[in-house]
Amino acid sequence: MKTLALLFVAALIWGAGLLAFAARVENSTPAPEPQAADGIVALTGAGSNERIAAGMRLLEAGKGDRMLVSGVNREASREDIRNVSRAVQLLYDCCVDLGFEAADTFGNAQETAGWVAARRFDSLIVVTADYHMPRAMLELGSALPDTTLQAYPVDTPGFDARGWWRTSGGARLMVTEYMKYLAILGRETVLGLGPKDEPETAAAANSG
Repeated sequence: MKTLALLFVAALIWGAGLLAFAARVENSTPAPEPQAADGIVALTGAGSNERIAAGMRLLEAGKGDRMLVSGVNREASREDIRNVSRAVQLLYDCCVDLGFEAADTFGNAQETAGWVAARRFDSLIVVTADYHMPRAMLELGSALPDTTLQAYPVDTPGFDARGWWRTSGGARLMVTEYMKYLAILGRETVLGLGPKDEPETAAAANSG
């Protein structure tokens, strides 16, 4: 009986978490106008065209000095991405970088961290799908602990965030994304429990 009770409680907690996660996704769009940042990153994936176009609109509005499109298909050309972004040629040529290395959200975070370090940026606007944003912000926050991040989620074509439970595809997407989010949250929690590096000053004092 105790085992069944524990499973029931765990199921209730999991279900409550799913509903909270879904509400967060549902209420995330339309995104408020972000503050200007050093850079903008658009993460590719389902609905990439909308993500890239949204990032480009922010760049055109002066919300960032430069934009990275992370996780671009290696078969895509710069001109392909420009067509998708509907960007003005001059702005695109001067201020848009393409990242071809990332294959998943963790890769997006690593690719973005390298770009941010190379550009010496301190703040970033993150553009990705509404359902993907919570996980993306966890990964990017882990890879860029000293960078100020602003979320700019966009609606996903074919996905109704407000009625996700009404279709098998919508329910599967939301549950899958929630589980991925929990996995990363668990990873970061475990890593946070580990030993902290001593500040350099303290380490120097100890060595003396």
